[in-house]
Amino acid sequence: MGSAQAQTQPLPLSDSASASLITCGAGNEFYLAFGHSAIRIQDSTRGIDVAYNYGTFDFDTPHFYWNFARGMMDYCLSRTPFDRFMATYDYERRAVWEQRLDLTPQEVSNLLLMLEWNYLPENRYYRYDFFRDNCATRVRDMVESACGKREMATGGWKPESYRHMVHRSTAGGRLEWWTLGVDLLLGLPADHRTDSREAMFHPLVMMQLYADATRDGQPLTAATRQYLRDHREPLHRSFPPLVVFALLLALTAIATWRGWWRPWMDCVLFVLAGLVGLFLCFMWFGTDHWCTRWNLNILWASPLLLLIAIRLRRSPQWSLWLQEVCFAVAAVWVIVCGLSVAILPVILMLALRVACLIPRKPQLPQQRR
Repeated sequence: MGSAQAQTQPLPLSDSASASLITCGAGNEFYLAFGHSAIRIQDSTRGIDVAYNYGTFDFDTPHFYWNFARGMMDYCLSRTPFDRFMATYDYERRAVWEQRLDLTPQEVSNLLLMLEWNYLPENRYYRYDFFRDNCATRVRDMVESACGKREMATGGWKPESYRHMVHRSTAGGRLEWWTLGVDLLLGLPADHRTDSREAMFHPLVMMQLYADATRDGQPLTAATRQYLRDHREPLHRSFPPLVVFALLLALTAIATWRGWWRPWMDCVLFVLAGLVGLFLCFMWFGTDHWCTRWNLNILWASPLLLLIAIRLRRSPQWSLWLQEVCFAVAAVWVIVCGLSVAILPVILMLALRVACLIPRKPQLPQQRR
C-alpha cells in the first residue's frame, strides 16, 4: 500500500499517537550477531502499543535449511504486544533502544495502515535477502513510504563494503570461525562499498544513521532511549582459525622437508579443497544468492585439485602450473579485499604440495676432463 493510498483512509489513530524505531542488540549466536529492527506504534488514547517485526521465520518450515542454503527462504511480518516483544529480549539479556520518529499524525497513521496491509496473510511473507531485503531494510522502506518518499539526509557515512560490516559484527571469540565461513561464501558483490541507505541493512548501523538523519532540516528522531542493557554471558574464546591453519602449514612444511609426507596425504588434502570448490560452485550457480557469485575462493579451492588428486605426479605439468597461478591470484584477492587472513596459510599449504608435484629437470652428469 503506497502512501498516497494510505492518505485517502480515515486516520485510525489519535493525534497523540507515535511511531518509533526499535533496535535490538546482538546475541551470542551468529544469526543474532547483527542485531534486529522493528517498528513500535503507540497510541495510549486508543490502547494501542504493538511491535511490528519483519524478522520472523519458522524452523519447522519444510526443507528449512535447504531453502535457506538456496536463497529461497521466506520471512514474514509479525505483530506482537510491545511488552511481550520486550520480554523476549529481556530473557535473552540483549540491549534494546527506542528512537521516537518525528512524524506527523497523518504519517504515523500512514505507517500503521501500510503495516496492517502488510500483515494480511496474503502479504506478510517476503523472500529474505540478508543484504537487500531483511528486517531492517523493510523498516527503512516502510518509514520512507509513510513520509511520502521525502528525502532524508544521512550525512557522515563513510562508504564501507558489506563484507567489512559483517566482519565488525563477528570479530572476536568463537565468531571468528563464522567470519572465516562468511568470507569463504561471499564473492565479489560483497565488496561493493555501500552508501548510507544500503548500509541500513545492518540494524545497529541504521540506528546510528537515524540518530543523525534530518528531514527538511529537522532531526528525524528524538533522543535515543535505552530500555534494556546488554547482560549477555561473554563469549568463550576458541582457537583462532589463523592459529589452527598456521600450525597445519608448519606441520606440512616440516613433513615435506623431512620426507615424511606420503602420497595419500596429498590425495586427502586436494580432495578436501576440491570438495569445498564444488560447494562454492553450487553456491554460485545453483542458488539465488547474488552475493555468492564471482567467488574468487574457487581459485584456491579449485575443482581442478580433484583431478590432480587422482593423478598426482602423473598430472600434466601445465595443470600444476595453472593451479599455482590460481593460488597466487587468490592470495592477492584475500589481501586486497581484506578477507580473513586465516585463508592465507591454507593457500600456502596447497601451493607447497602442488609445487612438490612439478617434475624437476634432471641434472646432466658432469663430463670428466
